[in-house]
Amino acid sequence: METKLNGKTALITGGSKGIGLGVAEAMVKNGMHVAVTSREQTAADAAAEKLTALGPGKAIGIAADVRDMVAQENAVKRVIEEWGQLDVAIANAGVGHFAPIEEMTAEQWNAVIDTNLTGVFYTTKASIPELKKTKGYLITIASLAGTNFFPSGSAYNASKFGLVGFTQAVMLDLRQDDVKVTTIMPGSVATYFNDHTPNEKDAWKIQPEDMGQMVMDLLKMHPRTLPSKVEVRPTKPPKK
Repeated sequence: METKLNGKTALITGGSKGIGLGVAEAMVKNGMHVAVTSREQTAADAAAEKLTALGPGKAIGIAADVRDMVAQENAVKRVIEEWGQLDVAIANAGVGHFAPIEEMTAEQWNAVIDTNLTGVFYTTKASIPELKKTKGYLITIASLAGTNFFPSGSAYNASKFGLVGFTQAVMLDLRQDDVKVTTIMPGSVATYFNDHTPNEKDAWKIQPEDMGQMVMDLLKMHPRTLPSKVEVRPTKPPKK
């Protein structure tokens, strides 16, 4: 039994580029309606226009900072106003600051933790009431950095280790309400993360459209089965 996705709705934080946009593109091509958020309304609107042109699903852009609980609540309300229901929430927004602990500033630490961990908490809290109504799906985008630590990664590792643990606990909290919860832990993805500009040298990396395919596969899976934690990495990275 494959879950029917045509006409379902989704909210994707940080959905104006990178992984979020790749997932949104896969969704609208499968007939889902998608709200993408960004801290900037212009970026959100530009992504929504591009997505709607792909069709058959529709898209809207919402300015909402994940570090603001009220903004997340308002984003969910906007989805309900537009389409009447929320079936899928993708907590994708994330940032990275990398430095040895002696050089890591309090401002950098707080930016990473507030976005990558507390921001997911806010998105989750805002989405749960509506996801319970639709027996929906919550997906968080973590990282292999949530299980593999590395030098200069104190803030990022802490946020992603915490996010993996957070998501797995939420999965246990919500499974009896028929809300499915998964965390995806990608390795190197060809995105704009950490001021990188995707280029031809990124061909070996996971592509945003690959992440979109993965999310669609999860959404289409039989309701009785839940891949609660998914690690994904490039098949053949360059030799070091």
